[in-house]
Amino acid sequence: EPDVTIVSGLKDMVVFEGDDVTFRCQVSHENARDVEWKLQDVALQNNEMNEISVEKGKIHTLTLRKVTEQDIGTIAFRVGPHTSTA
Repeated sequence: EPDVTIVSGLKDMVVFEGDDVTFRCQVSHENARDVEWKLQDVALQNNEMNEISVEKGKIHTLTLRKVTEQDIGTIAFRVGPHTSTA
């Protein structure tokens, strides 16, 4: 299985409380396994507040819905040994 790397990393975002924010990270290969999103070192799951998806096989997206002050912090995307943060 080829080593999946991060082609285009996360970008810092500034949003207003109550808005949605989307982070995108592009990887080198489709169907990447061992992928994880974190907010302040807490693993995020796909639910009504966090939408985790993959576009075109290589672009992993995380949308945080109706953000609050508690959502301030570092977002991390990890694939295998590679990590990108914003």
